[in-house]
Amino acid sequence: MARIQIPLDVLASRLNLQDRLASMRSGSIANRFSNLRPFSEFFDFKRLSKPVNFSEAQSRVNYNLSYFSSNYAVVFVMLCIYALLTNPRLLFDIIFVVVGMWMIGKLEGRDLEIGSHRFTTSQLYTALYVIAIPIALISSPLTTVLWLIGASGVVILGHASMMDKPIDEAFSGEAV
Repeated sequence: MARIQIPLDVLASRLNLQDRLASMRSGSIANRFSNLRPFSEFFDFKRLSKPVNFSEAQSRVNYNLSYFSSNYAVVFVMLCIYALLTNPRLLFDIIFVVVGMWMIGKLEGRDLEIGSHRFTTSQLYTALYVIAIPIALISSPLTTVLWLIGASGVVILGHASMMDKPIDEAFSGEAV
């Protein structure tokens, strides 16, 4: 049976993902959100329209992904918060692991003594993982991550393809 080959490099090069991801990695968080567009511009219903063809949709997505990138990051963070709040087991497990590792780190390599019992840091980490891994498996993190990818893709790419370019940008690429 022949294998199906998906040309991921062609898809990534058409959307210019590599350059966008490199620019996201190079800046700080404060710098990342310094170009947050106003909500009145982000939710400008007068500029919403269905693209005529795929090339126009692609042009809109390319423009809007760079223009509204900070707004899309905020949308992604809000969807992450929603996903965690609607999956309390996963939220509990994440908090449990973070607090547990923070408390073990506060010991600075020393053993924990409770009464006459002595626990090493490796025993504490083992106990933390023995409790956290079954809770994580029950809380279905893969389903949450896949939902997050799907919801983010629909919301962000839907907005980017439906939001028309401003009038001054629409004519900047044409020859006079």
